[in-house]
Amino acid sequence: ELAAALRNLAFGNSDNKAAIAKAGAIPPLVELLTSGIADAKEKAAAALRNLAFGNSDNKAAIAKAGAIPPLVELLTSRTADAKENAAAALRNLAFGNSDNKAAIAKAGAIPPLVELLGSGTDVAKE
Repeated sequence: ELAAALRNLAFGNSDNKAAIAKAGAIPPLVELLTSGIADAKEKAAAALRNLAFGNSDNKAAIAKAGAIPPLVELLTSRTADAKENAAAALRNLAFGNSDNKAAIAKAGAIPPLVELLGSGTDVAKE
């Protein structure tokens, strides 16, 4: 539930995004992507999605913390919510950041993203 709380606090609030990152939340959220239960992974991806949206410093910090490979792995998760949040997090990390774009492609995100176009939910297809 902590990841969900951070997701909600970061949504649409630039000051909270900066404060959450400054407090050191990004590395533990990335750790949840690899070691948490399925629900925790989905919520961590959602929190990282919100932290990355419109915040260049957070985009760089999230990538530096190693979030891209586990987000790519989450694209093949069993749950639609996890896939949607992973895709949205990768979208936000890539937007306006050429280093992240290259890292996301190198991590193998393109094939599962293309597959989601055919098999994902309407939200994931956006």
